[in-house]
Amino acid sequence: MKLGAFSVSLNVKDINASKDFYEKLGFQSFGGEINQNWLIMKNGDTIIGLFQGMFEKNILTFNPGWNSNAENLESFTDVRELQKQLKQSGIKLQTEADETTEGPAHFTLEDPDGNQILIDQHR
Repeated sequence: MKLGAFSVSLNVKDINASKDFYEKLGFQSFGGEINQNWLIMKNGDTIIGLFQGMFEKNILTFNPGWNSNAENLESFTDVRELQKQLKQSGIKLQTEADETTEGPAHFTLEDPDGNQILIDQHR
């Protein structure tokens, strides 16, 4: 099962302090809007998202249809197909994508330890 590009979405208290910290670790801004309290940062192939006040926990994020540079892939497994496969495997989902739609959609689940996972397709 190919889930797409991977990143960790971090719930941060002060986005400016977090941006400064991760820049010292070699990360550079890659996308987002710091004025809207979210920023995507990259160091090599490692991607993190900084999100202030948008969710309660850190989230493991996968983006079907994207590579690690947020570039569209020619071929990928649609988020609705991934959702069907996981449900058939007995995985309980927290939220589900509308299977009657096409294009952007997402669903969420938790691992056995309560870590949140977001499968988020942008195209």
